[in-house]
Amino acid sequence: MKQIENSFKDGLFILDLKARNLRSIFHQVMSFLVTRELLPLGHRDRAEQDLLERERQASTAIGHAIAVPHTYADYGMDRPVLVFVRLARGLNLGAPDGIPTRYFFVLLGPEGSATIHLDTLASIARLMSDDEFRYEAGEAHSKQDLLDALARFRERTSPPPEEPPEPPLSEGLQFTGRFGGGLVADIRRRWPHYFSDFRDGLSFKCVGSTLFLFFACLAPTVTFGGMMALGTGGNIGVVEMIAAAALCGVAYALFSGQPLIILGGTGPMLIFTMILYQLCRDLEIAFLPAYAWVGFWTTGFLLVLTFTDASALMRYFTRFTDDIFAALIAMIFIYEAVHNIYAIFEKVYESETVSHDKALLSLILAAGTFFIAMSLSRFRRSRYLFPQIREFLADFGPTIALGAMTLVAVWFHGEVRLDALDAPEKFGPTLTGRAWLVNPLDAPRWVWLAAAVPGLLGAVLVYLDQNITARLVNSPDHRLHKGEAYHLDLGVVSILVGICSGLGLPWHVAATVRSLNHVHSLATLEEVFGRNGERREQFVHVRETRLTGLSIHLLIGLSLLALPLLKLIPMAVLYGIFLYMGVVTLKGNQFFERLNLWLTDPSLYPTTHYIRRVPMSVIHRFTLLQLVCLAVLWTVKEWPNPLVKILFPLFIALLVPVRVIASRFFAEPHLAMLDAEETPHEEETDWGAG
Repeated sequence: MKQIENSFKDGLFILDLKARNLRSIFHQVMSFLVTRELLPLGHRDRAEQDLLERERQASTAIGHAIAVPHTYADYGMDRPVLVFVRLARGLNLGAPDGIPTRYFFVLLGPEGSATIHLDTLASIARLMSDDEFRYEAGEAHSKQDLLDALARFRERTSPPPEEPPEPPLSEGLQFTGRFGGGLVADIRRRWPHYFSDFRDGLSFKCVGSTLFLFFACLAPTVTFGGMMALGTGGNIGVVEMIAAAALCGVAYALFSGQPLIILGGTGPMLIFTMILYQLCRDLEIAFLPAYAWVGFWTTGFLLVLTFTDASALMRYFTRFTDDIFAALIAMIFIYEAVHNIYAIFEKVYESETVSHDKALLSLILAAGTFFIAMSLSRFRRSRYLFPQIREFLADFGPTIALGAMTLVAVWFHGEVRLDALDAPEKFGPTLTGRAWLVNPLDAPRWVWLAAAVPGLLGAVLVYLDQNITARLVNSPDHRLHKGEAYHLDLGVVSILVGICSGLGLPWHVAATVRSLNHVHSLATLEEVFGRNGERREQFVHVRETRLTGLSIHLLIGLSLLALPLLKLIPMAVLYGIFLYMGVVTLKGNQFFERLNLWLTDPSLYPTTHYIRRVPMSVIHRFTLLQLVCLAVLWTVKEWPNPLVKILFPLFIALLVPVRVIASRFFAEPHLAMLDAEETPHEEETDWGAG
């Protein structure tokens, strides 16, 4: 490692070298060494030919986009040298993993120096197998950038003084034993990164993420707003939902600890609010004042949970719970997309006013949006066009799909009438005549205290929704490095719940699918090939920034000034975006991967870490247990009685004791493999996205 560091210090590197073949690379590197007076001019051509001859015998591309060309002979050199080269565009040199080679460590030296370079070769392999260093080396612009990346690599890989008997618990999920201790620890952990959270957002990738998530967040916001208006007698509607999204989203982006989480209206919150309205109507009391008191109690309970480190209880939630919850939310998005398209076809047969053309065009628009978005998201692995163009198309894929299909709908607008985004005509409260500020004193005095009961249940719902989504976002597989902030995030959400309650706005909490799509849209991904040809995408780096969340919700707020324009977007196109978000969320879900094994030829099973170490009968039984749990959650969510539906968060919490009881029927080593928090580093294959 010392020789690599010395090469960086001595400036022996070439960044973004433009070359289309090995001859060009070696010629430029040898000329560089001649210029630095490390290689005599008379030996340049011979050294270049020796390197080419070595490559003809066997490629030195070792995978992970790295090659280590080397040659040792009498070149008039007094010491061996190492030159680091980063190509502007990778070359296909037949690497074992099939990834184009972009990084070269050229080793050159006098005869007998090969043994000196053996340690260097091992250091190169260890260094470049680190995804974070490889990402930082690809982004480096100067000597200091390379040296800083090397220093961070050493810090990450330095062994602790004493090896702990078990994997250390995440800092964000540790009990401090002090009132407000977890909240203070979160602030201390995240504050040093606050300004870098904005700087890291100054990237073209973040522009694509913002535009995609703007529409991906606006669609469910308007949809939930329309459903909320129907379920609350017009007390809360589309305008209130959009206003709450803008207010909560901007505030959360500025003050939260984990800004990658996207707040939004969720199904459980919608059900809870509608049941509360039904209860108020049965008791003949004003809804909005009672809603405000329930929100104030919920805020109080959540603040107590925040200051008592209650989020640390999430340590008892494992991947078993996370995968079921993520699969459930993804299925809801997929189901809603398919169900709404199917409903249009149903209307064709039930009503003479709906034409077959409308149904068929809606299906084409939804399928086209999904197909274009999925195809473009994979385009970064294509062999066509330049890398920058491929990255642009992949990052902006969902936005391009939405725009293209909207234009198709406009083209047919004169011939086929489609259902468009149901946005209001102007800005103002849905309930005519009401003020934005709700007066809680309008509620009967007994409601002031009685609201504590639904407030407690609301607190449980917000607690679970927020923290489970935070666990999924903070998954070790995402390679985040700025730290967690469960207590701080819950505290911010609790205050926002109180503010929204006082304004008669819907509560916004962490939205799982939107949050995971936010992480995915900001990620630099790398495709890894296994020995059997399987491939998977793994996270190399995620831009942890507040700028995208802030921009997304500012745009949602500005959409209130352009409500008539939103009516141009067909709902069928948004259903395609819903479908895309649901499918993308399932990628990397280990429960879904194991479910696919039931339909896969056993001889073609991927050699994942759990398949190599756990008997197949145990894998199938564990998957069946998760499937039963998922079916129970779905049944509760769809139960006709709203009083049963509102118990949905309690059933999610029951997944923890189910997982504990499972340890009696499964061997602990097998559970450790199946329920691992992070994919082991020796993992070689997984389910591909292609």
